[in-house]
Amino acid sequence: MMLNKKTYAAITTDNVDALFALPEKVLQFGTGVLLRGLPDYFIDKANKQGLFNGRIVVVKSTDQGGTDAYGVQDGLYTILEKGIENGSVVERATINASISRVISAKSKWDEVLKCASNKNIKVIISNTTEVGITLVPSDASSFFPESFPGKLLHFLMERYRVFGGSEDAGLVIIPTELISDNGSKLKEVVLELARLKGLDASFVAWINNANDWCSSLVDCIVPGKLPDTEKSAFESKAGYTDDLAIMSEPYRLWAIETASEKTAAILSFAGADARVILAPSINKYKEIKLRLLNATHSLCCGIAYLSGFVTVKDALKDNIFRSFILAMLLEEIVPLVADGDISLEEANAFALQVIDRFSNQSIEHLWLNISVQYTSKMKMRVVPLVEKYVKQNGRAPKLMSFGFAAYLVFMKSKEVAPQKYMGTYAGVGYEIKDDKAAEMSTAWTSKNTFVASSVFNEQVFKYVDVIEASSVKDVLGSLAK
Repeated sequence: MMLNKKTYAAITTDNVDALFALPEKVLQFGTGVLLRGLPDYFIDKANKQGLFNGRIVVVKSTDQGGTDAYGVQDGLYTILEKGIENGSVVERATINASISRVISAKSKWDEVLKCASNKNIKVIISNTTEVGITLVPSDASSFFPESFPGKLLHFLMERYRVFGGSEDAGLVIIPTELISDNGSKLKEVVLELARLKGLDASFVAWINNANDWCSSLVDCIVPGKLPDTEKSAFESKAGYTDDLAIMSEPYRLWAIETASEKTAAILSFAGADARVILAPSINKYKEIKLRLLNATHSLCCGIAYLSGFVTVKDALKDNIFRSFILAMLLEEIVPLVADGDISLEEANAFALQVIDRFSNQSIEHLWLNISVQYTSKMKMRVVPLVEKYVKQNGRAPKLMSFGFAAYLVFMKSKEVAPQKYMGTYAGVGYEIKDDKAAEMSTAWTSKNTFVASSVFNEQVFKYVDVIEASSVKDVLGSLAK
């Protein structure tokens, strides 16, 4: 049987009629799996606890893929969580009933604008990819805006018109696009479009003062649809079919930056789960993620790939690699992160969660994908850590130095076609997708120095020489002991 409202009532103890009767309170731009696996997860959880009591209208930017599946399934879909929590394997399924309907912005833009007159709608969420928060000047003169900020401006114009510029009609706007200060940047683009459009000062003041533009940080790996074999196995066990089912890891974090009590009251779904955080500043959560998760990914990428591991989960099954990454996290990185408003306990707990997440055998995370734009990632994520370590200790961090050395060896390449660079290690070739590939190739040819700090530079190139003379695995084995 297909999952829908009727069958949902037969397979759950939830009050289905009550959930479907909830008013629409959220307008969501995007149907992507991250939104369905994270914000929509928390809203559904809060609804089932009687805390938020509101459903989501989803705006689909194009007609591609259609909205039929949502109609057939009454907006219902399953989230299958698979992974590791506190060292133990977990697998659980939840039917999400937070989505009321899906509207195509391309073919039913008037239906989207009608939502502006719904006084119950108080929240706007978006995830339109990082390039979604971009200024498209032509949207200032277009009847049908192309970009997400253009669509949002038109929606706010209609909201302002319907409610006569009332302060109470203001919205809580929470972009989840994976860029820093996403709320502030979205607001800047919308205001610039308003200026280009020549909108009056009272409307601009309403945009600024009546609406809370909340930057946010989302953290959850949501690979998307279940592979066919897993989908069949799940549906056989669950007793229903679901064409919208998605898989996610168990770990979730949604940090929302706001100091407004009014906003906190509107975002009452935060009370359903401690992993939704409302705070005047979310910088500490960004720092923890950047240094303990992202920097660790980058530091391990060259080591793992040059050791012959294709995916993250493959590397974590290797006891030597696992010992290395754990030691690097707990001995070198955590003490650097545990500073200011980040406690040692918080940093340690997150580090152990990183190991659990990397160990998830249900996620195919390729090291080659992680290596894309490797140089900029190392500069942003790792170099500040190294500089801080050298300043505090007067010496180079041994394990991070090895990670940096493996990055340099990985980036040693030749141009095989215009703007196409290939690296080779242990007889295996791989393409380097990095804007700095040409610069790095030239630096290797001329034997330029890569790292500014002489202490760190010396340690790194000792490892580079050893790696080139023997193998990454040999060095890894000696360091992990």
